[in-house]
Amino acid sequence: MILNQKALSYSNALMEVQRMKQTLKIINQARKEGRAALLETEAKAICAEYGIPVTRFKLAKNEQEAQEYAQELGYPIVLKIVSPDIIHKSEAGGVIVNLKNAQEVREAYRKILENAKKYNANAKIAGVMVQEMAPKSTEVIVGAVKDPQFGQTLMFGLGGIFVELLKDVTFKVAPLTREDAQEMVTKVKAYPLLRGYRNTPPADTEALVEILLNTSRLVMERPEIKELDLNPIMAYERGAKTVDARIILE
Repeated sequence: MILNQKALSYSNALMEVQRMKQTLKIINQARKEGRAALLETEAKAICAEYGIPVTRFKLAKNEQEAQEYAQELGYPIVLKIVSPDIIHKSEAGGVIVNLKNAQEVREAYRKILENAKKYNANAKIAGVMVQEMAPKSTEVIVGAVKDPQFGQTLMFGLGGIFVELLKDVTFKVAPLTREDAQEMVTKVKAYPLLRGYRNTPPADTEALVEILLNTSRLVMERPEIKELDLNPIMAYERGAKTVDARIILE
């Protein structure tokens, strides 16, 4: 039993080191290129390293790759422009959703590049992200901001279009305890919606608590993160998935 525990502890330590190395590699690459804003592919890769569930994705460099990745991930598919010079992808016409076959993927790939060039002719294009389309559900947001006075501060609330409209959010200073995270989830006014309301199924609040705890761990271990925004997160009856992720460095 003691040997098994030591082996497990050693394995966990190796995973911890690997996670930190991968995260630091991504951050150092962004700094090398003079970028404060991580690409969404980079932000999601870091989230995944920290156990924050994200939609499956691949970065396509050409039409052929986009088709292959779409087939691999399974339809319907979402395509998104990936560029350090295009932060607001939807505004630039850089997001096309609900693609159902290879022809639609080809056409959408071309259209996204065309829109990107119209939006910013000098934009560097890293590629096009091919992403699984997460089924619709209750949308929540998890955020973090480095406050000059309090340090890393976590936020939780109803996500998607409701963030600005309702401003129904809770805040806690990191690091979070499990009790802190549970309180953040239960103290929003929309909590009855998360418990299940009329035709809305209940959300897996424990999965949301885990996302908050893992986000807290991420921003505490990587203090160079100035802002983090996971919105929307689709909260399902079992589990949750982050659809969009944004990380800004100091």
